[in-house]
Amino acid sequence: MKQKKTKQANRWHVHACLLFASLNLVWASLRAAEGRVYYEVDDYPNVEKIDAHFHIRTVDPSFVAEAAKEGFRFLNVVVHVSDPVAFRQRHQAAYAQKKAHPNRVEVMVAFELQGWDDPDWVERTIQYLRQAKERGALGVKVWKDIGMVFRDRENQLVMIDHPQFDPVFDFMEREGMRLMGHLGEPRNCWLPLEEMTVKNDRRYFQNNPQYHMYLHPEMPSYEEQLTARDRMLRKHPNLPFLGAHFGSLEWSVDALARFLEEHPSAVVDTAARMGQLEYQSQRDWKKVRDFLLKYQDRILYGTDGGVQAPGQAASALIQMQKRWQSDWMYLASLEEQFVPELDRPVKGLHLPRSVLDKIYHGNVRRLFPTAWTE
Repeated sequence: MKQKKTKQANRWHVHACLLFASLNLVWASLRAAEGRVYYEVDDYPNVEKIDAHFHIRTVDPSFVAEAAKEGFRFLNVVVHVSDPVAFRQRHQAAYAQKKAHPNRVEVMVAFELQGWDDPDWVERTIQYLRQAKERGALGVKVWKDIGMVFRDRENQLVMIDHPQFDPVFDFMEREGMRLMGHLGEPRNCWLPLEEMTVKNDRRYFQNNPQYHMYLHPEMPSYEEQLTARDRMLRKHPNLPFLGAHFGSLEWSVDALARFLEEHPSAVVDTAARMGQLEYQSQRDWKKVRDFLLKYQDRILYGTDGGVQAPGQAASALIQMQKRWQSDWMYLASLEEQFVPELDRPVKGLHLPRSVLDKIYHGNVRRLFPTAWTE
């Protein structure tokens, strides 16, 4: 009898061990599945990342070589400048970087506004863009000087929906060249300094009062800037458009969602506006996360960072590493961190791996399928 009880106990022990082992296998499977759904913070160096809004204004190749060790590629964006010498130098640097790093750097150019009132401005600009495309340019960036600074011979501000741009944008539409638009400024630009929502805007407009539209009520309003942009997009519904800086709708994911719904082919980048997104998520974390999940195919990661001169690669890399790693922690984890733009800590959004892959490289590769492949 005692022997029978011992055998039963042994069987129960075996069953318990098997059950425990099975539970461990299930738990391990769940943990493995969870690992496939979400990245860990430490995965950062091993994830492909394309900074789709960057400015390298030097031929020094060392910055890109070092950033490649962290998995970065770049869309090197030339910003318009009225000085023709500086304008030419910026393009020379951009093409030199592409030549030095053909699988790491792609180029987006700017066109000149000089000679706007000349009768052949449109013809010259189209010819320039044709040559730029032959050299590998993926598109064109238009900057906030359109609508905020540049004036014609009658001293009238030139807005982005001006009819003279139409044949240029028609050409880009036919050629599949994407238009990146930094049009207008963050909404904070039209507020007094003390009412601005993030520190970097407050600092920028304090240091650049010429762009602080609150001080210039004679200039077009925030709404007028974006209305001009939307009129231009309605005239060119098939023009591939990339709204830089969250399309200047950084202050509200609701407003940004309405823009994306109204313009289904448009995409936006995060450049220099992550702080405004973090500001919103401090107030409604779920809304911001739900927005990114819903529009995961329409958002490109970018920083608006850059290297301005030879010899600055090392210091620029240190600065950018801080930015890149902070953005990664915000998007990939649930951890809280302090960011330079805000006084209170911000909790990470913990986006799924599939979403992060789109934001960091999948979406921009889909938009430019022949880029970063050499």
